[in-house]
Amino acid sequence: MSRLQGKVALITGAGRGIGRGIAEGFVREGTKVAVNDIDGQAAQATVVRLMEMGGEALAVPGDVADESAVQSIVRETLGRFGHIDILVNNAGIATYVPVAEMSSAEWDRTIAVHLRGAFLCTRHVLPHMLEAGRGKIINIASQRGQKGGAGLAHYAAAKAGIIGFTKSLALEVSRHGIHVNAIAPGPIRTGRPASERFHQTVAGLPIGRAGEIEDVVPTAIFLACDDSSFYVGQTLCPNGGDVML
Repeated sequence: MSRLQGKVALITGAGRGIGRGIAEGFVREGTKVAVNDIDGQAAQATVVRLMEMGGEALAVPGDVADESAVQSIVRETLGRFGHIDILVNNAGIATYVPVAEMSSAEWDRTIAVHLRGAFLCTRHVLPHMLEAGRGKIINIASQRGQKGGAGLAHYAAAKAGIIGFTKSLALEVSRHGIHVNAIAPGPIRTGRPASERFHQTVAGLPIGRAGEIEDVVPTAIFLACDDSSFYVGQTLCPNGGDVML
């Protein structure tokens, strides 16, 4: 398949999990991928995998909450590929901490990686998309941004912010040929050890199973290709029925 043939995507947090899965899905569709992760070895491992698949890829490690790092990431991507057609803001972190026990540093870091990171990457990619008159921006939110979660106030607030950011940005840039949407996955197996809370959430899902990375990737491909041209500021929800809107 080649719905994204010749496109260039920058995907943050793509060293593992959903980000890596999206990178692999995009390569299968003909996309060249710049792989960002704060873990440079993980980013390079994804690049090796994408090249084994026959794709063209570049590792651009760095902290998306650091503006100078983001500028370097965008500059390196443009230097290698010449343009950026798709931006996937996926980088994130998650911890379980009740608000009464949460440090301000933990709150700030979570908001910075998710929300500041999405803003900074968008801010520095957007001028190039505006100049080209086209682009796709896909922000990875979470069902927790829609329903909240005990011990996840910082994470849920960041993901709710991502959804609001998506809507506001879409209002600004849609008439310039840039489509902005979000994905809010439910509980997804990402290869990391699953917590008891994860198993509890899965037990309550109408579908009766956890999601897999492959359950999210088709949504990202859809939002990145021309088939989604009438989707503006939307949040698509592959969540197994955890949240029904």
